[in-house]
Amino acid sequence: MRELQLVRARHLEWRERPDPVLRGPRDAIVRPFVAGRCDGDTLPIHRHVSRAMQLGIRTGLIDPVVASICGDVPFRGPFGIGHECIAEVIEIGAEVTGLARGDFVVVPWAVSCGQCRACERGLTAKCATTRTGTLAAFGFGPASGPWGGMVADRLRIPYADHMLVRLPAGLDPLRVAAASDNLADAWRCIVGPLAERPGGSVLVLAGAAQSIGLYAAGLAVAHGAGVVDYVDHRTERLAIAEKLGARAHPVKKGRLRRADLPSRRYDIVVEGTSTAAGVDAGLRALQPGGICTPVGYYLPPGTKVPLMHMYANDATLKIGVSHVRPILPDLLDFVAHTNFPAENVTTLLADWNDAPDAYRAHTTKLVLHRQPLGTN
Repeated sequence: MRELQLVRARHLEWRERPDPVLRGPRDAIVRPFVAGRCDGDTLPIHRHVSRAMQLGIRTGLIDPVVASICGDVPFRGPFGIGHECIAEVIEIGAEVTGLARGDFVVVPWAVSCGQCRACERGLTAKCATTRTGTLAAFGFGPASGPWGGMVADRLRIPYADHMLVRLPAGLDPLRVAAASDNLADAWRCIVGPLAERPGGSVLVLAGAAQSIGLYAAGLAVAHGAGVVDYVDHRTERLAIAEKLGARAHPVKKGRLRRADLPSRRYDIVVEGTSTAAGVDAGLRALQPGGICTPVGYYLPPGTKVPLMHMYANDATLKIGVSHVRPILPDLLDFVAHTNFPAENVTTLLADWNDAPDAYRAHTTKLVLHRQPLGTN
């Protein structure tokens, strides 16, 4: 079968690998037919980061946990890339009872069992059963397990009844192309915190987390936030934010300062610049009792936060990998029943066969698609 592999920066290609087979009675084999490019995937695609990050880890300039996720030489190719997909179930094990061939399902980016203590607490990205290191995940390379990338002809899914979440009837798969990660990541930043602060104000600091910031802005508007301010340097994304109902605030590319932001204070901040300056600005922009959720990569081991300011302002900094699986049922039902236009964030819709070229595009949100077998 074919799998899209990142060979090196700016060079991706289809490569052959053995077809996956059922290894246990709780497995399923699925065929991805919609795939989204995660915001984080652009880092190794557009930049020659592998050797530089290896040197940074050795010299203490980059946190060594990066190696435990992405390898001792982070993002060194070739490896199967991609961890957002909608797939069609094509084969199921003897003990899979909640799925049938032909079902359209979301495949979460992190592999989990659903039964260990971490999973029972909702921490499915830290599953004790599937992890042999920091993460068990699709699309990050061998350091995160043998799962491969999601831009592939087939995937083996363990614990399929738990892992796979069926799409509600009538929901366009292209609308929820990023449900495996980026859309769900935005959901956890907004929906729970806003439910505790009805009508609250929301600030999104975007840039590195390109699509997550936009999904977050749109979800905040859709969930009744009183104010949604979206800050970014790229015109394309500012226009999408306005289309989703947020107020767009352009800034210059570079170091973000509190003075660059709107003068008000916020109940919720989504920090997507992947910089310590962004975290500092986001925390200082909070109302008393507010919550700031960073969603980017923060590579330096000594990233500073204004602890005294947080103490005095009763601020919460909520940071961690996204635990997608518990979120998916509510997220998918919301999108299906409200027609939330998540597809407005997609800036490039490309044919599946064009993946090696399309994946290199400098665009906010790439989505690949092909026909599911059931419609051929």
